[in-house]
Amino acid sequence: MRHRAALVTVLLLPTALVAQTTSTRVAPDGVMLTFVRFADIFGSRLVTAFDSIPAARYDYRPTPAQQTIGYIAQHLENANYSLCERLGDRKAPRTAKDSLADTVKARWPKDTLIARLEASLRFCDDAMERVPQLNSPALASTLLAFETDLAEHYSQLSVYMRLLGLVPPSALPPKQRKAIDLPVAALSQYVGTYELAPGVELEITLRDGSLFIRSSTGGDAVHLWPESSIDFFVKEVDAQVTFSRNTSGAVTGLVLHQYGRDRAARKIR
Repeated sequence: MRHRAALVTVLLLPTALVAQTTSTRVAPDGVMLTFVRFADIFGSRLVTAFDSIPAARYDYRPTPAQQTIGYIAQHLENANYSLCERLGDRKAPRTAKDSLADTVKARWPKDTLIARLEASLRFCDDAMERVPQLNSPALASTLLAFETDLAEHYSQLSVYMRLLGLVPPSALPPKQRKAIDLPVAALSQYVGTYELAPGVELEITLRDGSLFIRSSTGGDAVHLWPESSIDFFVKEVDAQVTFSRNTSGAVTGLVLHQYGRDRAARKIR
């Protein structure tokens, strides 16, 4: 999971959701993919934020009535499991440590808290990937609750970071990358439409000797800058694209790298 505005634009009843469970991963449709992407955004921001806060400050809280940073981390882990279990019939693994008081878990080492938070986010990733469509009010309610909780606690943590003199991940500029020059003949082979998910397509066009990418979900086309003959990046956000070929050398798809996730899209025309 990691960073800023997405290329794919932009996000309680357990019994009602069990019937929607699938036994294997399926390709989510465009609506579900949007929820998955927003979970990627806020999940990656939270992990990066916790990772950038010094371990010595995990007991920090602005006022005695507020939660400490360590407490927020363990609370998020529990909330993630509780909400994402409602998306199907899979249950989160439990150990004796899970029954300890929240105030005790809040004092666990930084690395332990982050590792457990990441595990809960992976559980939610898997649960969401097993839901092909948003087709019930109960499912919508659970997804909104999950992503609102991530966003709310990222906002809370961002305020703490500002008070500590730290910069939240969403306020950092994208990593600086160096573009190279490629001839139009090399770029033209990538022009086409790529299906990221049912109902979500990425259109690659060539204009004035440069490639541009645009999502069918809306927004303007964004300049794709080449890093190598197959790797490209955008400057507006932390996102990269790698094109793939078959054994004959024909371009067959691309992989979108964003928020720590690699999502493949096949070329459909």
